[in-house]
Parts: sequence; structure tokens; C-alpha cells
Amino acid sequence: MLGTLYGIGVGPGDPELLTVKAIRILREVHHVFTAASSKNDYSVAFEIVKEHLPAGTPVDKLYFPMTFDPEDLENAWHNNCQKVADTLQEGKDAAFLTLGDPLTFSTFIYIMRKIRQRLPQAPVTVVPGITSYQAAAASANVPLGEGEETITIISGAKGGERFREAVHASDNLVLMKTYKHFNDILAEIKGAGLESGCCFVSRCGQNGEVVETDFQKLEHMERPHYLSLMIVKKRGLDA
Repeated sequence: MLGTLYGIGVGPGDPELLTVKAIRILREVHHVFTAASSKNDYSVAFEIVKEHLPAGTPVDKLYFPMTFDPEDLENAWHNNCQKVADTLQEGKDAAFLTLGDPLTFSTFIYIMRKIRQRLPQAPVTVVPGITSYQAAAASANVPLGEGEETITIISGAKGGERFREAVHASDNLVLMKTYKHFNDILAEIKGAGLESGCCFVSRCGQNGEVVETDFQKLEHMERPHYLSLMIVKKRGLDA
């Protein structure tokens, strides 16, 4: 009998935003996996949940390179998927931790896809989590959408390209992963004349949280933390 793979959304960073269901499953599974950068040994997701894990629960950090190189990524997916598959083939239930929600810009998506290819009979259960942009909107008291407004969630990992494509078709935009090409994204927002509708949030729910709506301050900000996003509203932040 194969174990069950659980994709556990642990929320944006505040341990109090873990769901009751996530806590229950974390106390029941045999093994926990969490993603980490190949450049360091730290896992934010693990820090969020560690107090809920029974003593002795095995925890493995799976390392993923921060790159767009397809060969490097494929090797990482293959090797990490094998570690998860080995646990499931032993009949042990395993939880894969992910910041925010497991099916929203998450490493778990690729692990789930690989497991389904390798072990199609293995049960997979997803436990949704509060996303970073939901928590960021709450921290800033900025509505994400109301009435008939449209919301578009895009990645800023490659700069302002997606923003240029989406800004004409949406009332409100959320830009995830804004840290790497921060200045390029700011330039696109300014070019669209939406400075007054921009809210920047970094490290939401964690020590060092930053909420900034003054666009001029953003233009003079150093490269932000990895866990940073922006909410852009065409009607302005106060509308």
C-alpha cells in the first residue's frame, strides 16, 4: 500500500495563519519534506510549522536551484521526487510544506506532477493555505477586488513583461516575486501612470514586515527581500 502525499499550505509566514486541518495532518504524517534554496539550509515553511510536529518526525529539506536552466531544474525535480516516492512506497504518509497555497506559484505543483507520473496510484491530498497576497492585502487594508472588478495575479520573476501584458485587461493586479527585477517593475508601473495605486508588501506576517504605499520611497529602496509582492489598483488605493 502506498502512502498519501499531502501538499500543505502553511500560509505567508505568520504561524497563527496555519489552518486547523494543516496542523492536524502535520501531527499525523510519518515524514515531512520542505523546499529550500540550494544556496542555504534555511526553510521558512519549516520554521512556521515546527512547533506542531511531534518529536522525532523525520524532516528532509529538498534543495532546488534558483535558476531558469531547464536541465538543472529537471535534475532537481527528478532527484527530489525520488526521495518523496521512496517514502510513499514504504507505505508512509508524507507532507510537503509550501509557503502560501500549494497550487499557487508553488514548488509542490512540480512535485505532485512528478509523483503522479511515477506513482499514479499514490493518493494526493492538497490542504489549501492563505496566500501571501491575501495576507498582504489584510496587512495594508487594501481591497483586492469588489463588485465587478477583475483581479489578475502574475509573476514578476522575469521583470515587468507580464505587467505590460495584463495591465490593460484588469482592474487590480498582484505581482508576485518582485524582488529580482524590482526596478524594472517600478518603471512599468510608473509608465502606466499607476504610482498612486501601488502598494508594496515584504515579509508579510514575519519579523521585518514592510508595507509601503509611497512610490517615491519605493524608487529609492534597495533590492527587497525575496518574499515581496505588489498590489496595483487602477482606481487608486483609497477608491
